[in-house]
Amino acid sequence: MSGAGALLRKLVPASLFARLSLILLAGLAAAQLLSVSLAIRERDQTTMGAMIDLVEVDVRAAVSLLDRLPAAERPAWMPRLARGAYRFEAGPTQPGPPVQSTLSARLLASTARALEGSYPFSAHAVPGPIERFQVDVRLTDGQTITIDFRPRSGLPLSPWLPYMLAAQLALVALACWLAVRMATRPLRTLAEVADALGPDLRPVEMPEQGPSEVVRAARALNAMQRRIAGYVDERLRILAAISHDLQTPITRMRLRVDLMDDTVQQARFGDDLRQLQDLVREGIGYARTMHGKPEPAQVVDLDNLLDSIVLDYRDAGAAVRMSGSCGGPLPARPKALRRLLVNLIDNALKYGATAHVVLERDGPERCTIRVCDTGPGIPEAMLEAVFEPFYRLEGSRSRDTGGTGLGLAIARQLAGTMAATLTLHNRPEGGLEARLVLTAL
Repeated sequence: MSGAGALLRKLVPASLFARLSLILLAGLAAAQLLSVSLAIRERDQTTMGAMIDLVEVDVRAAVSLLDRLPAAERPAWMPRLARGAYRFEAGPTQPGPPVQSTLSARLLASTARALEGSYPFSAHAVPGPIERFQVDVRLTDGQTITIDFRPRSGLPLSPWLPYMLAAQLALVALACWLAVRMATRPLRTLAEVADALGPDLRPVEMPEQGPSEVVRAARALNAMQRRIAGYVDERLRILAAISHDLQTPITRMRLRVDLMDDTVQQARFGDDLRQLQDLVREGIGYARTMHGKPEPAQVVDLDNLLDSIVLDYRDAGAAVRMSGSCGGPLPARPKALRRLLVNLIDNALKYGATAHVVLERDGPERCTIRVCDTGPGIPEAMLEAVFEPFYRLEGSRSRDTGGTGLGLAIARQLAGTMAATLTLHNRPEGGLEARLVLTAL
């Protein structure tokens, strides 16, 4: 039973459009087939009833005519008196089994009513692949003639009927397709609008048109998106206000620390205040990256952008080098890309002391940037966890380094705003590789 259920689930289409189309088409096709079957059956029964009534009249008239004709002229008239369901033959036939078929029995009863009381007769079935029986009639001069019956259950179908039924089924299928498409189009539009709602949670208006139910759903969705955007903006304003207000007491505390006489405590307090200031700055940066307005896309020369970033690090004395080339411009968001790469290079320098930036063109609209370091790497099971906000893995990297745990989270968010993918990989020779795959916006 479970196997049959699994097979049925595999055969059922996955999309709502296909399921509704299949259900409607199958139901209408079954209804049409049932209607045609009932119509043909009713036609056959009506025709058969009329034919049986006519057999009684025709047989009585034909036998009376043959009885009045001279014996020598009867064979010439027999073909003229033949009908579609029976014909006349001269001479008696071989006896056979009794008539048992329902249709043959009805014809025999009609024939019996035509001959009874006027002409002696006997009837028997004829064995064979088709339904057939014969009636031997003795005329008044003693000659026997045979009525050979070949009953037909109904009239033959017209040759154009299958084509007409196929045309009707095609029209039904077209009507089903149009109806289901009209019914499921709002769902597809709803899914597209929901997918277009990016990490910044900026509303994407759904067209408020169509049937009343669709308009109501579209209005509700648009209102919900506007409320979400309002809540996000309010939270961002609160974070910005908190960050701004914290800067003042942190600055006063740093001034007081600078006036302390205890050198050891002064250094400790200074480190704590510096970490607090970094946490505030990166926290608001993460919020703005996640929910701020996206930067407009521009055509960027990645080689020049990376070269300028690497030169800035070299001027500051950092061990950063670059190799490879993207071989041409690519549509991207330059400010977000610069900030992302700076985060990755800073991370590589923090944990590996050196950074190697490798560029590679993968296709006409695709480029891969690798930022490699020589640090201790990250356990394979935690390569994705480090992208979570405030997740720190100092035990696997360096116990002497600080950080807020937001650098990689911000980098992943920036990659999301550019339709890029950012992943981490441990290098076989040691160290970590941050792999950024850029595609054209």
